[in-house]
Amino acid sequence: LLFLVLSFVIALMRLSPFRALRWFATVYVEVLRGISALVLLFYLFFILPLFGIRLSPMTTGVLGLGLTFSAYGAEIIRSALINVSQGQRDAVRALDFGPISAFRRIILPQALPFMIPPMGNQLVELLKTTSLVSLITLTDLTFTGSQLITTLGQQTLIWSIVLVCYFVMAWPLSWLVKRYEQHATAWRTARR
Repeated sequence: LLFLVLSFVIALMRLSPFRALRWFATVYVEVLRGISALVLLFYLFFILPLFGIRLSPMTTGVLGLGLTFSAYGAEIIRSALINVSQGQRDAVRALDFGPISAFRRIILPQALPFMIPPMGNQLVELLKTTSLVSLITLTDLTFTGSQLITTLGQQTLIWSIVLVCYFVMAWPLSWLVKRYEQHATAWRTARR
């Protein structure tokens, strides 16, 4: 949820007429896309406490992955919003729509077919990247698999089960994104 909210906010800031907002959003995107998610998790978990800021492993995981993926999500949303034709924007102004109404009724519905497939891919990637949180003592599927290997010693079997579990979690999301993409393609084709 943090990933989606921040993605929208940062994308809108990147498109803002205010230079300071655009500058902040650009720096945010470039810095977070340039930092490894793992390094950011380590920084939040191990370095911030040196400055008196202690975050729980769960908060660190949500914040670290949310910040990292929101930078990529913001660019997906920004490019989808830019993809809406200038003619549509001119029509919105000619019909005297307010900015919020124009965005909600005209711009966003036309941008959604362009943003949902790559955002869905980001969600699948986020799901898979959650395995990194096991490195900051947060119990997840990967951490549990490691613990079972330590206890049972069945490395091949346990990692195979972990692999299948990630696939079983990611496949329905991938399938839904694919279905939406087919629906959006049919909608775009019918509108021409």
